[in-house]
Amino acid sequence: MQADAFSDFDPLYMTGRQPGPILEAACWSHGRRKLFELARLHKMPIAVEAVRRIDELFAIEREINDLTADERLQVRRARSKPLVEEPERWLTVERRKLSSKNPLAKAIDYSPKRRNQFTRFLDDGRICMTNNAAERAVRGIAVGRRNWTFCGSDAGGHRAAVMYTLIETAKLCDIDPRRGLLTCWPAPPITL
Repeated sequence: MQADAFSDFDPLYMTGRQPGPILEAACWSHGRRKLFELARLHKMPIAVEAVRRIDELFAIEREINDLTADERLQVRRARSKPLVEEPERWLTVERRKLSSKNPLAKAIDYSPKRRNQFTRFLDDGRICMTNNAAERAVRGIAVGRRNWTFCGSDAGGHRAAVMYTLIETAKLCDIDPRRGLLTCWPAPPITL
C-alpha cells in the first residue's frame, strides 16, 4: 500500500496482522512536500538542493512511465538508485548541523525514518514513486466530503456512497460516467 505516514495506517503494516501484514511503500511527493515549502517560501539552500535532487528522480520516472515493470526496474537500478543513496548521505550530514526544533530538520527527518518504505520502488518495478494517481482519483470525493454529511439519512448516505463508487470506478476504467449512467438509467421524460 502506498500512502503518506498517517499513523492510522500503522496497524496494517504490523507483523502479527491477520491474514498478513501489508507492505508499505512511501510516497515521494509527501516526502518532498515540506522540503519544497521551505525551499520556495524561505529559500533555504539545503531544502532547495534536496528538492532539486528529488526532482531528478521524478524526471527519470516520467521517462520510464510507459515501460514494463521489468524495464522500469532495470532503469531504476541503474539510474535512480545512485540518486537515492548519495543525497541520503548528504542529508544525514546536513541534518546533524541542525537543531531538532528547526523546521528543516523536521522536513529532513520524515524520509530517513521510512528509508525502507521510500526505497521500495527501487526493488519492484510495479511500485510507483508516489500515490498521486490514487489521490487524484479520490480528490472529487474528498473536496466534497463536507457536503456528503447532508444526505438526509443513513439510507441517503448509503445511496450516495454507491453512486460515488460507481462514478469513480467508471473513471478509472476510462468510461465517461455521465454517458454510462445515462445509458443505464435513462432520465424520465420532462413534462411541463
